[in-house]
Amino acid sequence: MNRQRVEELIRELLIELGEDPQREGLLHTPARVAKAYEFLSSGYRSDPKEVINKAVFKSEANNMIIARDIEVYSLCEHHMLPFYGRCHIGYIAHTQVLGVSKLARIVDCYSRRLQIQERLTAQIAQEIMGAVDAEGVGVVIECRHLCMMMRGVEKQNSVMTTSSVLGSFHSEPETRAEFLNLIRR
Repeated sequence: MNRQRVEELIRELLIELGEDPQREGLLHTPARVAKAYEFLSSGYRSDPKEVINKAVFKSEANNMIIARDIEVYSLCEHHMLPFYGRCHIGYIAHTQVLGVSKLARIVDCYSRRLQIQERLTAQIAQEIMGAVDAEGVGVVIECRHLCMMMRGVEKQNSVMTTSSVLGSFHSEPETRAEFLNLIRR
């Protein structure tokens, strides 16, 4: 990302909005916004394979592994407004497991892009499925969308829930039910 160019664009935007980018409170705003967008879009410069960074370990267990309440922060691709919430991940390994922190890093890698929640959910599930050749994967994301809260329909208490279930989580109702029951605790 060309931070200097983004700063110029933010200065132009401030002018278009009717502001004076030279006034005291806005003097450093273009630089701060550019830095914020660099962070919020860092997923474009992250390779999920590098994020996992060989943190795949052999395991004899083939039980369900769950990480709940992973914080999610992203930007809606339609309005570039934040959406935020929680991600729950479950998978059943064949012979390999991921280091637990890598689950959160995969979430960050895909959420730090302009997104829609439906695609984000699927991308996380597919990445985990491929990383450890899992028997099955389930991902549920629950988020509040500022584009619904601050503008448009202005619904303050709405929460969007999406799920992606692959492998045994898709084909075996008992496995899917166990996952959904465990993330509700």
